[in-house]
Amino acid sequence: MNISEIIEVAKEAGEIMLSAVRPKIMEKSGHANFCTETDEKIQKFLIEKLQKVLSEAAFLGEEDGQDVFTEKMRSGYCFVLDPIDGTSNFIYEYRPSVISIGLLKDGKPHMAVIYNPYDDMMFSATAGQGAYMNGEKIMSSDSPLSDSLAVFGTAPYYTELRDKTFDIAKKLLPRCVDLRRSGTAAWDMCCVALGRCGLYFELRVQLWDYAAAALIAEEAGCKLTDIEGNPLSYSGPTSALCVSRGVDVNALKDIL
Repeated sequence: MNISEIIEVAKEAGEIMLSAVRPKIMEKSGHANFCTETDEKIQKFLIEKLQKVLSEAAFLGEEDGQDVFTEKMRSGYCFVLDPIDGTSNFIYEYRPSVISIGLLKDGKPHMAVIYNPYDDMMFSATAGQGAYMNGEKIMSSDSPLSDSLAVFGTAPYYTELRDKTFDIAKKLLPRCVDLRRSGTAAWDMCCVALGRCGLYFELRVQLWDYAAAALIAEEAGCKLTDIEGNPLSYSGPTSALCVSRGVDVNALKDIL
């Protein structure tokens, strides 16, 4: 299987996102946790197309009750899908929103494709082969945090994490150029991979948020761990810390 096949599927899914008009909105559990008919339409499209690319693969997707990681998914191939990462952005036409496709092999990241259709930015990576944006190899920045933007997610569905999140952000602000929040974890990690930002953190992300983005960032020279410095699980929700090549993680221990 060639990653170009997954890239083509992502591009077609992006056309569905761009053509959507006033999608019907459904609420899920958690504060401001939305799903739209477009999320469900894109996920259905991705599964139908990707089954033809890799028929033996299992599927884990954010929508439609396919969001539980099972023991069976630890072996063989498993596509991990987020049809629209940044659904609230999509609803309110506040960019960006991205399509995220991660492929696990025996429970480890194997391939990754993330597409921002609004800016026609296609990120891709295969384990051990580098990270790319629109076919050009990318590397994270070697600038120190003091010369970098930092991005973070607020884990908005988990109100119990709010105080700790903003406490870290408050301590982080004087150590970087400024803070940003995009509303999509996958995009944030791609921005670190691309060299636009030096650091991203969030206290809880789901597997479909990070399965693809973490591989892209890692292949671009970033270091990926949970907030305590442990390897990411690739089996369910976790905290996440992504830092570029130039950021000293050890210097952050007093604020994380």
